[in-house]
Amino acid sequence: MLNINIKDAFNISNSLSLLRLLMIIPLFFLTDLNGENQRLYLLLIMFGAYITDILDGFFARKLNQITEMGKIVDPLADKVLMAGIVIKLYMIGELTNLFFWTVVLRDIFIFLGGIFVSKKIGKVLPSNKLGKITVLIIGLFLIIVVTDFKQISLLTYKAFYFGSIGMCFVSFAGYLIRSIEYIKWKKNETV
Repeated sequence: MLNINIKDAFNISNSLSLLRLLMIIPLFFLTDLNGENQRLYLLLIMFGAYITDILDGFFARKLNQITEMGKIVDPLADKVLMAGIVIKLYMIGELTNLFFWTVVLRDIFIFLGGIFVSKKIGKVLPSNKLGKITVLIIGLFLIIVVTDFKQISLLTYKAFYFGSIGMCFVSFAGYLIRSIEYIKWKKNETV
């Protein structure tokens, strides 16, 4: 069973993760404006998400506030907000079906798999470098899309586009392998 202490639920780190999770609200309400403002608001939300993600990790380590709740809320906030940005860009015709479904389904499967694995092993799988690199590459591609960066070459655009899609598959496979290893380890530990 997961050990979540309510007292630790609203420490600085978790509060920043919760704030990032709540950014989904302005994402859908403030970005319904047409024109350049829509892109600016999306960019500001992405920047706010990036800053709160860095700060929550920094404070969690610096203030020794790494909690089971934080291990849930931090990646959940990342996935919800990333999916929200991808959905928003897809809705306004900025992303292809392939990119949209690859990113969204990866996050859904990892989220549901995380629940399953947590129930099996009694703890949340921590984030790993592969997942963080994937989110970074997707994030950079989304910044390229949101800023409508005309100076970027088609080759660079395609590299980030296909790199994001490829990393979704690689990180999902890595998550699946890691999950199986943790479940086997837990099973062997109880024998």
